[in-house]
Amino acid sequence: MGNGRVIRSGEFQYMAAGSGVQHSEFNPSKTEPLRLLQIWIQPDVKGVKPRYAEKNYSTAPVGKFNLVASKSGRDGSIAIHQDANLSFAKLDDGHAVEYPLAAKRHAWVHVAEGEVSVNGTKLNGGDAIGVSDENVLKISAAKPSQILLFDLN
Repeated sequence: MGNGRVIRSGEFQYMAAGSGVQHSEFNPSKTEPLRLLQIWIQPDVKGVKPRYAEKNYSTAPVGKFNLVASKSGRDGSIAIHQDANLSFAKLDDGHAVEYPLAAKRHAWVHVAEGEVSVNGTKLNGGDAIGVSDENVLKISAAKPSQILLFDLN
């Protein structure tokens, strides 16, 4: 596909690899540490054409969910081959957000950094929680935080 670049904090990169694609990640800095989260979502069909997309959320508004990826690519999100929605939120100390979860949907909340409470369960950076059979997720930050929320079928 011929892509190569440095992904910075707050940026999301999507790749549908298909067959014949070579891919690697590495830290281009010899002095700065690297923190990244690589997420694999199984496509809902086989044989999809390889493609690449990226979105920058480094200046996304604080205190709200931002849709990063969805099946349809709605609201400017990256279209993916799965009935899943990926949202990202930056929260300051004391911020709280709610996410309505439709019937028969599940959520996976990953704390990229910070400290939050999800429906009363405390989580720190690197922690995650799976949630089912809830109508709403109530997430509050105890310190500046960044979270990823996967809304799954």
